[in-house]
Amino acid sequence: MGALDYLSNFCIVTSTRSKRKPMQTVEIKVKMDCDGCERRVKNAVTSMKGVKSVEVNRKQHRVTVSGYVEPNKVLKRVKSTGKRAEFWPYIPQHLVYYPYASGAYDKRAPSGYVRNVVQALPASNAAPAAEENIVSLFSDDNVNACSLM
Repeated sequence: MGALDYLSNFCIVTSTRSKRKPMQTVEIKVKMDCDGCERRVKNAVTSMKGVKSVEVNRKQHRVTVSGYVEPNKVLKRVKSTGKRAEFWPYIPQHLVYYPYASGAYDKRAPSGYVRNVVQALPASNAAPAAEENIVSLFSDDNVNACSLM
C-alpha cells in the first residue's frame, strides 16, 4: 500500500488480445445445383480465417464447416456467394420422440431427417410418471389391485 504499489498500477500492461473462439461445427443448408455452385461455396468458406475443414454434400444441400469460427459469419459468407442459405434445420429422425408431429415432418428433408421443432420433443417428465402410476394400479404387487377390478 505504499508508493511502489501506487506506481506499479500505472506500469501494468493489460493484454488486448481477445479470447480464442471455441472449436465449432457449423451446418448450413445451401441450395446447390452444379459443380460450380459447390466450388463457389466451398472456396468462399475455406478462405475464412479459423476454418479447419469444409465438407460439401450437394445431394443433401448441406455444408459442414469445422474450425474456430462464428456461425453467423459463416452464414453471412455463404450468403455473399448469392446462394440462399440458412442454418441446418434438420435432426436425425431417431432422436425425435414424435417424428410426425405438426411441423416436424418435411417432404424436402433428406431421408432419415425431420425438422427440429419443439412439438417433436417430449413435453416433460410428468407424463411418464403418470403412465407408471396407471400401470401400477393393476399390478400383482399392488395389494389394492383386486378392489379396483
